[in-house]
Amino acid sequence: MNIFNLIESFDSKQTTQESLAGLANRRDIFRKLGDFGKRLALGTVSVGAVAAASTQKAMAAGSANDILNFALLLEELEAEFYVKGLDAGIIPERAEPIIMQISKHETQHVAFLRKALGSNAIEKPEFDFTAKGMFKPFSSYGQFLVLAQAFEDTGVRAYKGQAGNLVGGGDLLTAALQIHSVEARHAARVRRLRGVQSWYLRTDRDRNVAAVYAGEDNVTQGGVNLTTITDIDVVDIQESFDEPLTKEEVTAIAALFLA
Repeated sequence: MNIFNLIESFDSKQTTQESLAGLANRRDIFRKLGDFGKRLALGTVSVGAVAAASTQKAMAAGSANDILNFALLLEELEAEFYVKGLDAGIIPERAEPIIMQISKHETQHVAFLRKALGSNAIEKPEFDFTAKGMFKPFSSYGQFLVLAQAFEDTGVRAYKGQAGNLVGGGDLLTAALQIHSVEARHAARVRRLRGVQSWYLRTDRDRNVAAVYAGEDNVTQGGVNLTTITDIDVVDIQESFDEPLTKEEVTAIAALFLA
């Protein structure tokens, strides 16, 4: 199945001026959503509604080992992807230090998860980053960055989708959140290398990356439809919140790149 149809986006760029305009929109929405924050403070939005909204897409709770191995699969994919990208010699000199640092982070994530899992860790899978010939990420810097963005965005949403299952897990939850925030920084930095704004783009869905950005058109947060309490454009509302992915959704994405 053609999960990613990104060819038309490989050379797509967003100007710095447009990026700054997007930043202004993002600041504006949080200013104008002040009323929503007041409603939360006054208790007019129930705590239960907020909790339900934050966990409604999480997978059914599994064992800690299941969740860590799920994370390990993604980290192995990302770690090998960056190593192969660096070895291919396609990364420009200006971007190489950034990709090298991201690569180090991903390798450290793998080492941490394998140590935590011990003998329960899955074997390292074999990956096919061409997705059976669909892509050429190690001969095209543009394709490399597009897939890097997709992998990082998937990782961010995957960790978010599992956070609810680690509540009460103490150090495991802390570690997962620490990795989650670093993945988000990676995603933002890769987007900047592509010349686009650092967060989810309204055009991501338009480029048929449906598996990675499924559900990002959501406008309801904490049980409140935000289009009913602000005059902010609906797309700007969608861009201002990141949604979780379930284990099944993430596995479908990763499966495309398993040999």
